[in-house]
Amino acid sequence: MIIYGIEIDGNGRCLHYHQENNIVGLKCNKCKKYYACYQCHNTYESHTFEPIAVSDTAPVICGHCHTTLTFFQYKKGACPYCQAKFNPNCQLHETIYFSED
Repeated sequence: MIIYGIEIDGNGRCLHYHQENNIVGLKCNKCKKYYACYQCHNTYESHTFEPIAVSDTAPVICGHCHTTLTFFQYKKGACPYCQAKFNPNCQLHETIYFSED
């Protein structure tokens, strides 16, 4: 799986969000591609980022091990497969990326 973004590194960090724990790709409901952030998405795509339902089977991808995660796995704050920690401040932007069913 690929995480798209501007100046993306091997762990999914982009130009906009590049702290050590900014390591997730988030799936757009419209194009189904994983992006480091909505700003990167909106730069590259001809449509704006659309939030994905929390019930989607793989709305998130870990940038460290590249394993897809459910919303509820992601919400625990760390990847259940490689234990890499996610940025807790991402929850401030949750409504941009996720929607209720």
